[in-house]
Amino acid sequence: MQQGTGRPVFSGVAIGPAYVYRREQRELPGACGDAAAEQKKFDAARETARAQLTGLFEKTRREIGEEQAMILDVQIMMLDDMDYLDGVRDMIAGGASAAQAARETGDAFSAAFAALEDPYMQARAVDIRDMAERIVTILCGGKSGFSMTAPGILVAEDLTPSETVQLPKDKILAFITRQGSSNSHIAILARIMNIPSLVQAQIALDPELEGKQMIVDGFEGRYYVEPDEATLAAMTQKRDEAQAYRLRLEAYRGVPTVSVGGRRIKLLANIGSPEDVKTALDCDAEGVGLLRSEFMYLGRSSFPTEEELFEGYRSVVEQLAGRPLVIRTLDIGADKQVDYFGLEKEENPALGYRGIRICLTREDIFRPQMRAIYRASAFGPLSVMFPMIISVEEVRRIKAFCGKIQAELAAEGVPFGEVELGIMIETPAAAIMSRELAKEVQFFSVGTNDLTQYTLAIDRQNAKLDEFYDAHHPAVLALLQTIVDNAHAEGIWAGICGELGADISLTETFLRMGYDELSVSPSRVLELRKKVCESEV
Repeated sequence: MQQGTGRPVFSGVAIGPAYVYRREQRELPGACGDAAAEQKKFDAARETARAQLTGLFEKTRREIGEEQAMILDVQIMMLDDMDYLDGVRDMIAGGASAAQAARETGDAFSAAFAALEDPYMQARAVDIRDMAERIVTILCGGKSGFSMTAPGILVAEDLTPSETVQLPKDKILAFITRQGSSNSHIAILARIMNIPSLVQAQIALDPELEGKQMIVDGFEGRYYVEPDEATLAAMTQKRDEAQAYRLRLEAYRGVPTVSVGGRRIKLLANIGSPEDVKTALDCDAEGVGLLRSEFMYLGRSSFPTEEELFEGYRSVVEQLAGRPLVIRTLDIGADKQVDYFGLEKEENPALGYRGIRICLTREDIFRPQMRAIYRASAFGPLSVMFPMIISVEEVRRIKAFCGKIQAELAAEGVPFGEVELGIMIETPAAAIMSRELAKEVQFFSVGTNDLTQYTLAIDRQNAKLDEFYDAHHPAVLALLQTIVDNAHAEGIWAGICGELGADISLTETFLRMGYDELSVSPSRVLELRKKVCESEV
């Protein structure tokens, strides 16, 4: 028996045959004297890549969610990067084949981005290389994707973003990768799929590993190859107990989310598109506490119209059939870039021109969205919250703008309902100012992902900082207590919509703090309800 360790990204136990993933090694065509012909080949391959990525974007958004689809939207934009295109053109003019030019230019740009200090720009290095390799694959007549004949455990060095979203999800029992981090694309996908997985694993990609029986223990961060009988028996029992636990969660379907001590808390879902509503309801969420607006803006080359936005929002309202819905206004910027917005590259986009800062300075973007939201409110209960708030002045500007929208619609005879206005608390500034902010709005929703990284000054996407990133840091918890206390002092409710809301080790803490709502990934609803119902708080 061989065994080793890795960093666990989702708990559980998987047992099955190993599939070793290796990228096809291609012999690139040599230099070519006909530059015009090679340029034509490259241009055609680039358009084929665009069609592939666009189709994959839509499939990913439907099957996995908007967050993962954003990865592909970035690559679609990179197909039109003039620096990259000029670099390819110059190499072809110098005698290189289209495939050589695509790869070598991609490698050079990827290395340049990886050397930058900004973590966001470093992350783009992977996207550039992934995009360039797709073009190379097309030029060399290869195929993208990976197939598995039966369910098993996928073992790889690492997986690019587009490889990750193309995996045969119905066949994968677990992932093991030698690279990656707790917040890499493969780790996020593992959590979405609820499968035990390890990253940064100490494992050799030996061809002889293929087909051998493996065990992945996502609880302890261990794997076993060709386990002995005692280990297999123990791990089989552990797997069966974990599966039985998930079945027992079904007993909490339809049960009020009330603790033993009588604390009632709303349990809602975070979603990224109208297609996600069904999943949220199937998982027994009481409504939607975070609808990310970005789904309407990604995977396209121009701004959505007011009518398109309205139809999208109305679809969600109608599917929820009276259940609560909270829409987060557009939060483009930082790690969510859209080319047609025309945003300039920034040294530190996470602290840059994003979220409400764009909306308050681009009425052409903000107006259609708010009109669509108010129009959709005529079809059912709807609330709206605004991201990246840091001041009372911003909130007052938003409220004045919303008042103008209501007046416009009333003058036009367009029906709309009551829209509750709230803000996301995700900056330390907003947390510290929360008492004053609470006087201006009707609710708070805490975005713990950004609040944590801004409070700790740690980029959670940077794998080198994993050992320093502490979502349970006393400073973060102190801010969370301050936020809910100030909300209640001014008579408004407060919820949590970041990943921390699904951390069951903190559920009782949030109940004691007094939070009124938790909005989480749909798959976590029943587990959280069980935790709340068993709590003595």
